[in-house]
Amino acid sequence: MLVEVTERAMAHCGRKDVLLVGGVGCNKRLQQMMASMAAERGGCCCDMDHRYCVDNGAMIAQAGIFAFQHGVRADLEACDCTQRFRTDEVDVVWRRETAR
Repeated sequence: MLVEVTERAMAHCGRKDVLLVGGVGCNKRLQQMMASMAAERGGCCCDMDHRYCVDNGAMIAQAGIFAFQHGVRADLEACDCTQRFRTDEVDVVWRRETAR
């Protein structure tokens, strides 16, 4: 399922390479399947050292840094955590071609 969804996203975005991170990035079989799919598209799968694949906190923090660097500010009262947050509803202000 993850490989198919990733392949669709790559096709939609016009990309051929994939970076495999997060907890699932430790899965050797998933790494093999992603590498095979990326190779079929003329790209490659870059999987991270397992020490960097156990927590998405660093990726969330980096997204916050990018947003801050591009002028995004919020009052503390307006900040909350939504467990079922949709990533396709985020204003990605640090990437002009995707910013809404």
